[in-house]
Amino acid sequence: MILFANQLLNGVQLGLILFLLAAGLSLVFGIMDFINLAHGVFYMIGAYICATVAIALDSFVLGMLIALPATLAAGFIAEWLIARHFYKRDHLDQVLATFGLVLCADTAVKYLWGPEGLSVPLPAWLSGQIALGGITLPSYRLFIVIVAALVAIALWQVITRTRVGMMVRASASNEEMARALGIETRMVFALVFAIGAVLAGIGGIMVAPITGASIGMGNQIVILALVVIIIGGIGSIIGAFIASLGVGLIDTLGRAYLPSLLNAVFPPEVASSAGPSLASILIYLTMTLVLIFRPEGLFPPASR
Repeated sequence: MILFANQLLNGVQLGLILFLLAAGLSLVFGIMDFINLAHGVFYMIGAYICATVAIALDSFVLGMLIALPATLAAGFIAEWLIARHFYKRDHLDQVLATFGLVLCADTAVKYLWGPEGLSVPLPAWLSGQIALGGITLPSYRLFIVIVAALVAIALWQVITRTRVGMMVRASASNEEMARALGIETRMVFALVFAIGAVLAGIGGIMVAPITGASIGMGNQIVILALVVIIIGGIGSIIGAFIASLGVGLIDTLGRAYLPSLLNAVFPPEVASSAGPSLASILIYLTMTLVLIFRPEGLFPPASR
């Protein structure tokens, strides 16, 4: 039970980290019809800035507080310099432009911070463990779950209950009509792009103390984020949330328990290597089935 509780927590934590990336990616894709392969760059930027400040000032909290506005500024700059010039272009141009940005960002990080990566020190109040009902859980993983859940709730409230969210939904539904009604859609697009960058940056900040900040760290996880928005439905925050949790649990529980199940049939060395691979296969198999039977996603936006 202790192992299962820890693996369940790890799955929820991975799912919420994926949500932070997938939510911004889904908003940008669903509203601007813009494929942003460079979304993982902001994940990496958040991790590196947080790590740099935390090491220099010996404060993880200050690292978080400085990394968030820095990632927001990076999102606005990337939208102004690159993204806005490709909104009306076809998807191949968008893929090539954002992939070029990924290569430039990885090279810039290598020159600025070196190829080794950075480890992030945690404060004492986050480095311990908490006992809940006889089960001991890592404090920092619980902290990630709480912070990511609060961000998810806040994002849902902004999109569904505020005037800004109303303008975002109107621009996504019919850009020309929204512009005719006086909504400055160009500013809405820039804001959505920057908010997506901040969400990705929060994900990088949260994961940096666990995996460290490294070059290209966002490239692999952004693929999982794309899988999440395909399963959940492009432009759907609720869909991204549910699909993120599902993918996180499939990946974590599959890696933890499939090797033991395969041990009953295959030799131990085969089972230990095949288990994690099969867990990844299950994720992409789920995406394939969704594309076949419900190509708009499991929870598409009402207007789509």
